[in-house]
Amino acid sequence: MPHSFGLRARTRHLFSRNFREKGSIPLSTYLKTYKVGDIVDIKVNGAIHKGMPHKYYQGKTGVIYNVTKSSVGVIFHKVVGNRYLEKRVNVRIEHIKHSKCRENFVKRVKENAEKKRDAKAKGVSINVKRQPLGPRPAHYVSTKNNLPTTVSPVAYEALV
Repeated sequence: MPHSFGLRARTRHLFSRNFREKGSIPLSTYLKTYKVGDIVDIKVNGAIHKGMPHKYYQGKTGVIYNVTKSSVGVIFHKVVGNRYLEKRVNVRIEHIKHSKCRENFVKRVKENAEKKRDAKAKGVSINVKRQPLGPRPAHYVSTKNNLPTTVSPVAYEALV
């Protein structure tokens, strides 16, 4: 049989709806506010065929550069050969969601600002840079009630 190379080829499971998420689309999808500069993830909704991005963009994260009545323009950086090309894709809002990639960063920035404010009030300098986990501190292992044991391999037996 001939082989299909269409726009939606090999998307049988990629665009399928999740378990217990089939049916009508919740109203909250349409009530979300998107602004220029927001970071969004592409999560294609297979029930809506209009404004669906190409399968390449499924799971990608981009930045909104344009907002219209029912869709948004998103900028992605696509690897083509040995370089990154800026791709601009217009996607309906059913196929995008706000990205959570910056939540931890923003939370850390707020905590650091609060730590700096407290340190300044006390007149102490503080380091808010993240440090890698160092080696465990040195300690002694007592053999008083912990006698060493000899471990030896069990002899091989053919179980025939």
